[in-house]
Amino acid sequence: MPMPQPNQHDGPMAGHVHRRRVFTPPLAATGVLIIGDWFKDDLPDLLWPALVLAEQGNDAIRNFVSWQKAVQEALSEHDQADLVAESLDGRLTNLARLAVKIPNAKAVVRDQADEDGLLSEGVRSALTSYPYMPVPWLIADVVGVHAPDQADIDLVRRALSESLNDDHREALMKCLRTWSTVQAGTFSSDQQTIELLKTYPYEEESKSEADTVIRAQWGAHKGMLTVEDPNYFNDAIKWARVFWGANSMTSQCLRKKEMGSETTHALDSDGAFSVTHETTAESEAADSAAPSGTPPSPDTEPDAPDDRPAAADDIGGRATPVPPDGAHLRQLVMDLLSSFVEALETAPARLHDKERQEVVSGLVSRAGRDLIAVLTAPDLWCMEHGAHIVRMLVETKIYLHWMAQQDPTVYREYQEYGAGKAKLYARIADEVPAEARTPGYQEAIQEFERLSHNHDIIDYRVVDTRDTFAQGKSIRSMAEETGLLDFYRQAYAQASGVAHSEWWSIETHAMERCLNVLHGLHLIPSLSLSLGGNVQLATAWVDQFYTLLRTAFRILDTDERAVSSAFAWLEEPGTDETA
Repeated sequence: MPMPQPNQHDGPMAGHVHRRRVFTPPLAATGVLIIGDWFKDDLPDLLWPALVLAEQGNDAIRNFVSWQKAVQEALSEHDQADLVAESLDGRLTNLARLAVKIPNAKAVVRDQADEDGLLSEGVRSALTSYPYMPVPWLIADVVGVHAPDQADIDLVRRALSESLNDDHREALMKCLRTWSTVQAGTFSSDQQTIELLKTYPYEEESKSEADTVIRAQWGAHKGMLTVEDPNYFNDAIKWARVFWGANSMTSQCLRKKEMGSETTHALDSDGAFSVTHETTAESEAADSAAPSGTPPSPDTEPDAPDDRPAAADDIGGRATPVPPDGAHLRQLVMDLLSSFVEALETAPARLHDKERQEVVSGLVSRAGRDLIAVLTAPDLWCMEHGAHIVRMLVETKIYLHWMAQQDPTVYREYQEYGAGKAKLYARIADEVPAEARTPGYQEAIQEFERLSHNHDIIDYRVVDTRDTFAQGKSIRSMAEETGLLDFYRQAYAQASGVAHSEWWSIETHAMERCLNVLHGLHLIPSLSLSLGGNVQLATAWVDQFYTLLRTAFRILDTDERAVSSAFAWLEEPGTDETA
């Protein structure tokens, strides 16, 4: 397929293919570029070799090669050398395919693996701690699935972490297919690659180059299989969903501030956001606070604000004090947000298809963070200075309802739209002459480049300049399609002009990477805040925030027991149990 020629020749998006306000890099414009995630989709299928190498070290790869050769010789009478060779690439689902085609392969594969030391007690236990493992027959002496103990969790965590952080370990596992086909006499490649692989992995001088070739070759082969049969990896994806989902039930999310000593803005044990110093791994992430006020009704719509001026000080005078009847509002929102995060993190999660939970929880988290900050300053409890809160709450509600009615891919599209905007902003910022830049200016450009999630070498990030992530569909149209047009007209229109909650903004301010590798590197709401009255209006904001929490739980189908547990304080004496 010929490479499309750029038709945008000036401005920050020069060098892109421009069509209907969408700017696409030439390579991405071919339509054949697929950016995969081997860690999320493929590593669960390679769990067996990953566990063995984590337990025994990289030299254990020799045992796998020996196992491949012995199994091929034992099954040679079936005259299916190609099938056997391709099935011994380390993937659990390919072993399952082999057993279907050649039933007596089960005993051969299992017995030889045991003889070659590939099924230690630790590996067996870790594999059988997962339900629906593709080849349960690989563990002959274990009946059923057992709950993982700490040793199982630690071994799987080490296997994932080392596979992710060690490029050579990754290449060794991906070379299993190459070694298997070489032994079967079915491997084919150019002479330069063959010479490079002859001494692999023992030749130190060429090891790094060979690692790169192997990883590229593995990806190309996977792409070829996908083109030939789009459903080829369906079983692997099903197993990946089970794997990540099981991990969400056996371990908790891990935040950066829990990993070591650093200064951060944290949610302290009283449920209050504050600046903390020298946080440690032993510190509590968050404790639910006691109820601080009457919970709002989930069906409340914001009332029209009363903006009649009170006895205000002159500009530059004293700040408006917190009204006594609104003093509880900030703590109440903090309690609600903490319980929201607790419910999500204690309920089973779809960690493979993570975009929906990331976007929904990110939008709700952003709303709560904004509301907490505004409730700190009663000067903002009016329509003039609090319009952005009104718009943000209404916009978030419309986004949640509209995306819930679309194909689930809309959540990924939302994230990619925001990443494209980050790329555009980086390009625009880079137009400023070097002599006019402050010391921190280049850091800002680099941060936008990071948030674009583009590749350092291959520029594939699409920039969509249409008005919204939904192919330009206006938020008014979304409101109309979800039966919220009156809500939009009565509240949102008055508060227009505030930021659009683009994903790059949510990611950098309201989310953080979960450092528990068992969770697949998903993003979770951050419990740290950046530095940084009309009680009737402020109360309406809190009421709306509570409706967002309930809407998010419905969309995510969050386990009701986790929700009830996290919000048990709402039913304590002195609160409205009907909320």
